[in-house]
Amino acid sequence: MDRLSDRDLMVLLILSGMFGAALVYANISAGVKFTQILWFIVPAGTIAYAITFTITDVVDEIYGRKGALFIVWGGLAAELVMLLLIGIDKLLPPAVVANAPPPNLYDQVFTPQFRIVAASIIAYLISQHHDVWAFLKLKELTGGRHLWIRNNASTMISQLIDSTIFITLAFGSLNAIGATINMIISMWLAKVLIAALDTPLVYAGVSLVSRFTGRIETGRMTTTLPPPVNGSS
Repeated sequence: MDRLSDRDLMVLLILSGMFGAALVYANISAGVKFTQILWFIVPAGTIAYAITFTITDVVDEIYGRKGALFIVWGGLAAELVMLLLIGIDKLLPPAVVANAPPPNLYDQVFTPQFRIVAASIIAYLISQHHDVWAFLKLKELTGGRHLWIRNNASTMISQLIDSTIFITLAFGSLNAIGATINMIISMWLAKVLIAALDTPLVYAGVSLVSRFTGRIETGRMTTTLPPPVNGSS
């Protein structure tokens, strides 16, 4: 990753914040609700989690592997901090005051999160690193052309890896192998659909970031304009 301007840093910080928010929300909501997307029954937060792959593809395209990995590791930090805060608040005694939520409500919402977040971290690290690698490998094979192929192919394979690991560890049971497999397939197909629909967002994101930061799209690759005369970074 080359020298970053103030605008580059602003973009990366904003995208990193969006990435972390989507990731943390996806983990919390997955433990408290299942929802239906067309014909697929999936944990709530599936759409939020799918957005993270859109963000890494945009960063991957413009800033390369190192920039995308910074976003991935920032997301991991957000997950670990969330897990730590859940544990700390669980140890604090509940206050006995009027109109306070029932003490067991916290446990009902957040206790399942330990298993879910642990499963998510493992699936996340493997699938996101694969997505970054696959996207750049496809970029190399296509000579920087056909962004839509890189976006969809890398995401579809990575989401299959993620869905298989996450569902197996978070909800899987030897007594319900059929239900586990069905949930894996449903979650993956829902994510594939979302990935196909988000292709215009990847193109728009790459174009907007390129123009805002001064990185000009030249068909096969993005280049960086020379630094300003005043030398600001």
